[in-house]
Amino acid sequence: MHSSPPDLAAVPTESTAAVDAAIASRRSVRAFLPTPIPRATIEDILRVAARAPSGTNTQPWKVRVLTGASLARLSAALLAVHDDPAQLAEQREEYAYYPRQWASPYIDRRRKIGWDLYSLLGIAKTDKAGMHAQFGRNYVFFDAPVGLVFTIDRLLEQGSWLDYGMFLQNIMVAARGRGLDTCPQAAFTPFHKVIERELQLPETEMLVCGMSLGHAAPDAVANRLVTEREPVASFARFLD
Repeated sequence: MHSSPPDLAAVPTESTAAVDAAIASRRSVRAFLPTPIPRATIEDILRVAARAPSGTNTQPWKVRVLTGASLARLSAALLAVHDDPAQLAEQREEYAYYPRQWASPYIDRRRKIGWDLYSLLGIAKTDKAGMHAQFGRNYVFFDAPVGLVFTIDRLLEQGSWLDYGMFLQNIMVAARGRGLDTCPQAAFTPFHKVIERELQLPETEMLVCGMSLGHAAPDAVANRLVTEREPVASFARFLD
């Protein structure tokens, strides 16, 4: 005898609210407290996140979890390159995260978040040094106690990258469910060679991105940034 599928309307309201709150409260935090995160908590987050779907269960994600001295060493190496114009000019991303040619509305949204952040921080449009320093904050993981570096096997194709995105989202939502915050960071992508050297990555792996993990600094000006989202009607079409 087959049982009937569960009635979705019967899902407890508190469960729905908890999931919605974890998703809706996720934001890119750009200043963290130094409070350590227990290894068991990090492992729990990754264990839950690994339930992300992937084509034929390929599970393409690989993660390096950096804390303490290992985090400090990588940050120092990245900052050294970021602050050296000659070395910085030599860096090349291995995949195009952003479009080669921007168009509206994407460029408009990109510009808005950039100027909204710089405005909060008091960085003028002509303050190139201030922008450089603020961007450099990526490479110290915004002072988070945990830095995550994600890689993927080079033999995998675009579908596995789609799977990877679901895994990353799961990490961020699972972190929120535990009262933690994150910042997913594509800023690392041009620095594959630096990261490859410092973390001794095999040549068979490609850098996907980095992520900061920890407790948001509640009084940090950078964390006042609230990004906007388009209404459902602007991106969804319901067809009967």
